[in-house]
Amino acid sequence: MPPSDDNLLDFIRLSLVEGVGPRIRKRLLDHFGSPKAALAAAPSELRKLEGVGPKLTQKIAKASEEVDAESEIALCRQQGISIITELDAEYPRTLREIPDPPGLLFVRGELKPCDALGIGIVGTRHGTAYGLRQAERLAASLSRAGLTIISGLARGIDAAAHRGALEAGGRTLGILASGVLKIYPPEHVALANAVAANGALISEQPPRSSPLAGTFPQRNRIISGMSLGVIVVEAAERSGALITARHAMEQGRDVFAVPGNVDSRASRGCHRLLRDGAILVESADDVLEQLGPLVEAVPRDDGRTVHHPAELLLNDLEQKVLDAIRCEATSIDEIVVQSGLPVPQVLATLSVLEMRHLIKRLSGTTVLRK
Repeated sequence: MPPSDDNLLDFIRLSLVEGVGPRIRKRLLDHFGSPKAALAAAPSELRKLEGVGPKLTQKIAKASEEVDAESEIALCRQQGISIITELDAEYPRTLREIPDPPGLLFVRGELKPCDALGIGIVGTRHGTAYGLRQAERLAASLSRAGLTIISGLARGIDAAAHRGALEAGGRTLGILASGVLKIYPPEHVALANAVAANGALISEQPPRSSPLAGTFPQRNRIISGMSLGVIVVEAAERSGALITARHAMEQGRDVFAVPGNVDSRASRGCHRLLRDGAILVESADDVLEQLGPLVEAVPRDDGRTVHHPAELLLNDLEQKVLDAIRCEATSIDEIVVQSGLPVPQVLATLSVLEMRHLIKRLSGTTVLRK
């Protein structure tokens, strides 16, 4: 059940206690059952939990007095910012699956069901002309195919990815290390406004929070957690983008990398990822063909439902044949009748769909949808 107004206050109070990160919050909720019970717990009970020492115990005990949750809610209502808790239906399913999901998301803009078809694009803040061009090109191509572009609104590659999506008329999500009203870097205010108007700005930090050194790697797990896969365009050997790639691997997401010049310092991190098994990317097709079937079908704004990202590569004729195939054994005769297409055309199209791993042949005359 989504939290009531009173429970939302307690959710916010507990989540905003300094030192209560995602893992400790989960331990508190698992042990006490609710934020209200955790905030009211005796110090002796709190200290029984791993990671909860005397200082944190004191902060939790004082949270009801010191964390001004009412002001945060009032500010969000005034500024049109949504507060989504992990109990809400709108909370992204992919993010719920990771080991340390944020308890709260502050959202400026709108999250849509189609954002479950999201791909992360990240990279260095000091992108070369080549890297910026590749990030923008890939983001635009993937946007036109129907994916939501997810990045961190940072300088360099992140900004190029957001711009590519916007120029293609697509959706994009900016995951911030600061609050959604405290844009960092400050020169990206106009870009942030465009992202909010064509997707959303998202943060687990309160809206007016300034970014801290520790919140950047922390937000990277959200970028990968909300994505089906992460593309690293340019990254030096110690780039923060490699942290996002590591999170993606740990979360079971696909990791892609764009190769660069062998003598480019900005591409050394990408080349290391490729040596370690990342998927080489030259075009949007490389990404769409590699992504596996979705856990659950995703509705698109155009009314279609996507079961596999590779469906986004299909032309109208291929989509027509796929629509005629069920998730159970379907005869070729049925497909011909349903699609209204000639037998030779259906047979040729079935070969394309099989090559894209969208269907499986059961026999010479029957197929099923994967």
